[in-house]
Amino acid sequence: MTKIIERATLGAGCFWCLEAIYRRLKGVTNVISGYSGGHIINPAYKEVCEGRTGHAEACELEFDPSIITFEEILEVFWLIHDPTTLNRQGNDVGTEYRSAIFYHSEIQKQVADESKLKYNAGKIYPNPIITEITKWENFYPAGEDHNSFFENHREEPYCRLVVLPKVEKFIMNFPSKLKKAED
Repeated sequence: MTKIIERATLGAGCFWCLEAIYRRLKGVTNVISGYSGGHIINPAYKEVCEGRTGHAEACELEFDPSIITFEEILEVFWLIHDPTTLNRQGNDVGTEYRSAIFYHSEIQKQVADESKLKYNAGKIYPNPIITEITKWENFYPAGEDHNSFFENHREEPYCRLVVLPKVEKFIMNFPSKLKKAED
């Protein structure tokens, strides 16, 4: 029997944070850091960081919907970043750091729209959620040096000061969704 794997593409600031968290989420089988939503084919990191390509730093996830739903993936998404700030996450500023959901199907769009409405109505944040929900058109991997960045550079100041607190917040809020060693 063939296992069904779905994709989700999310932008929530620096892709190193997203990747470090979603690699730990039960049901997620693969995470790749890269760029989505821009107008240049196969952009370079420097071009994206200079804001010249229209891409958001994003992660493309492969997940097993029999283990985790897209809605559950979004529950984590809403918690691990600030979806109320335009083109900014902490000190990371620019369109490449925008909050974005790049949906792969009309079902994902519906789930994303409903989830955004639910979290806005819940007044979890003092300001309205401004996350863009856009049809997936492209994704370009950022390169091997960006994948597993947190695992390979834990002592770097950015990892200790920005990535680690988000990973800890995820672990504290979603202990039942953490992968076990055998996953």
